[in-house]
Amino acid sequence: MTQLAQAFTPQVLREAPAELIEALAARFDERCSTATAIREQHGRDESAYVDAPLPQAVVFARSTEDIVDTVRLVAAHRVPLIAYGAGSSVEGHLLAVQGGISLDLSQMNQILAIHTEDMSVTVQPGVTRRQLEEALKSTGLFFPIDPGADASIGGMCATSASGTNAVRYGTMKENVLALQVVTAGGDVIRTGTRAKKSSAGYDLTHLMVGSEGTLGIISEITLRLHPVPESICAAVCSFDSIDQAVNVAIQVIQSGIAVARIELIDANTVRMVNVHSKLELPETPMLLMEFHGSELGVREQAQAVQEIAGEWGGQAFEWATSVEARRRLWTARHHAYFAAIQSQPGCRAISTDTCVPISRLAECLLESIAEVDATGLPYFLVGHVGDGNFHFGYLIDPDDPQQRALAESLNDRLVARAIRLAGTCTGEHGIGLHKQGYLVDQAGAGAVEMMRAIKRTLDPDNILNPGKIFSFDTPAREARP
Repeated sequence: MTQLAQAFTPQVLREAPAELIEALAARFDERCSTATAIREQHGRDESAYVDAPLPQAVVFARSTEDIVDTVRLVAAHRVPLIAYGAGSSVEGHLLAVQGGISLDLSQMNQILAIHTEDMSVTVQPGVTRRQLEEALKSTGLFFPIDPGADASIGGMCATSASGTNAVRYGTMKENVLALQVVTAGGDVIRTGTRAKKSSAGYDLTHLMVGSEGTLGIISEITLRLHPVPESICAAVCSFDSIDQAVNVAIQVIQSGIAVARIELIDANTVRMVNVHSKLELPETPMLLMEFHGSELGVREQAQAVQEIAGEWGGQAFEWATSVEARRRLWTARHHAYFAAIQSQPGCRAISTDTCVPISRLAECLLESIAEVDATGLPYFLVGHVGDGNFHFGYLIDPDDPQQRALAESLNDRLVARAIRLAGTCTGEHGIGLHKQGYLVDQAGAGAVEMMRAIKRTLDPDNILNPGKIFSFDTPAREARP
């Protein structure tokens, strides 16, 4: 049985009683919906799961008080509560696998304070990445975490999102200063401060970041901002083979060149992107890079990378310095997932991401490419290779069990390979439903039991996004590759 099939086996529905639905409707009026279309919208994400149960109702929160009241009503009946942001997660994080209530935070979309002198901003969880980017335009500051999708900031915290800028600016864990969180008991706590560092007690902020909505519901976020660079330059370079491109990326990082982004796109994906975004990029493996700094520094960095690329057979090295040209390139990169989906009408993507030490990147990536090429299964490949992170998307007919089993088998072997090479089963997507067994393989049963103990302490009735990351009641025996 595959990981995908096994994810639903142990789940037992916990029905919301009529009196709970009535209480929510009385409290929220039209902001509590049991309409099938609304429940279907909140019962799906970008993962390949198509048969998960739907939430029994959807509540739309507009304030921390709304979250508190929802949590307290739901907790009184011990019914699951799943926080919902933009619906862009890919590992089944949002699915109501045990039934319950979906809590939509998208209307909590206020930017509460921009502290330009301290280079920080405080927002509600429903603020999206692009909304924040627009609000910061006149400040000379920017928020660097760029996962591609227009995800909500709350969702990005919950999954510890990353993206193309991580090689220079880090992930969400490095860029969240403080949180306001509603606990499973309906209390409101604050973690962290606007200060850049602290040694005060346990680091609850970073316990919550990456907890996938299982330990609390984030209602307010304070983020670290960065100065907009004086000069930004993007560059593309094509190669005859994947290994040439990967080795250039490795040498650039090991040389200490302060590249801001360095992305790998394989030939399959370039073809899909060309069609989707109406570009004319050479349909060979390519690196897409960006350099931030002073005008002189950016020029020196780009020239140094161009020399390294030339040593490995790099071709058609092109610079893009205008905002329009850079945006066009990066938009095409961020649309790679949608370009791939549209290349195979009716398909779904079994998507996976792993991250390995930079010294093992070529080995892990090339073995994984050879493995999927041998099967003939269509796929796309993109990678934040500057930090050893890459993504495969296996394109399958969702109604073909053989294709689904093949994709899961490839995923199993890829993750096992990454763990064997001292890497991780997920660099930025999170565990959700799909990677629970892999978490055990990576961290060990003892570490997962410690995580489970934290969950039991903070959410003893298992109401917050149950069934995600690991099982609640049984020892760590999830499926292994």
